[in-house]
Amino acid sequence: MIYLLLGAVIMTFLLWPRGRTLLKGDGWRVGAGAAAIAAFAVAAYATIRGSWGTGIVLGVIGLWSVTEARRRPIVRREVVHPPKPELSLSEARAILGVGPEASLAEVKAAYTRLIQMAHPDKGGTEGLAAQLNAARDRLIKSRGSARFES
Repeated sequence: MIYLLLGAVIMTFLLWPRGRTLLKGDGWRVGAGAAAIAAFAVAAYATIRGSWGTGIVLGVIGLWSVTEARRRPIVRREVVHPPKPELSLSEARAILGVGPEASLAEVKAAYTRLIQMAHPDKGGTEGLAAQLNAARDRLIKSRGSARFES
């Protein structure tokens, strides 16, 4: 048993990254890998000695430790988009496919027809849906003019 512990200590020393602690950065992955090696070694020793139950439990713990060592941490970074210039009325009309004399009902109908095809849940892209939303909002915002009142 002393040889197994000595082997685990040597493996841990050889695999330990320089200048890192166990839980900082990717150090937890090294720790989980060392725990897996130790669990497998003790499981093999227990199984050879005839303690099948202990060997199986330690083997399962070793497999769990291996999966933890291989798992990458989820890095969540906030995506910062540069501010976009506001659409002009002609760009908004071109995106929705309506003319300059289109009523508010026609704008809403064109938006509804297009968003049904371009929505991300229906196989479209988020960028296209965002363009349609921006075009609709721009035309509705400018409805103060006489041509959009209905």
